[in-house]
Amino acid sequence: MVRNPQRRTALLDAAIDVLARDGARGLTFRAVDAQAGVPAGTSSNYFTGRDDLLTQAGARIHARMVPPPEKVDAAMRPEPSRELVADLMKWLVRRMTAERTGYLAMLELRLEATRRPALRAELTRAVRADFDENTRFYLGSGLPGDADTMLVLHLAMTGVLLEHFTLPGMLPEAELDRIVETLVDGIVPAR
Repeated sequence: MVRNPQRRTALLDAAIDVLARDGARGLTFRAVDAQAGVPAGTSSNYFTGRDDLLTQAGARIHARMVPPPEKVDAAMRPEPSRELVADLMKWLVRRMTAERTGYLAMLELRLEATRRPALRAELTRAVRADFDENTRFYLGSGLPGDADTMLVLHLAMTGVLLEHFTLPGMLPEAELDRIVETLVDGIVPAR
């Protein structure tokens, strides 16, 4: 395998674009090479096969979606409260909207994982690890609620994002903040 980390990252970003645009069935080495603007056959020098490309694209999506620690620190400066949880969930929606391509690609990967056991195992591991870390963070930050609160918030926000990205007219963009506030009010206990 060729060792050029910048080229590998560019190819993975191109794979994410292809996944979001064409779906998992459209993800081919040829499509990735064309999207990345590299000579045909380049991506096959970086990935052992399609499963490897799918799995590494999933890891790259997660890396792109994680906010920088300094932004998390800034977001956590206010006193822990239900209002802060609502602000954090609105921030999540804005971050995912800014990373729309990555989120759509992740949805494609999740669907593809239903047919590929190795991909399913890797995505389950990665998503579970993220969820567990987010739960530890939530509980350790003094935000109201418990682990079940975090679970229900996770599931609710996943649903909001799914609707927002796949059926944009279902949840009008102008209403997203209000919808998030309603969800948080119904899920997070008042102090």
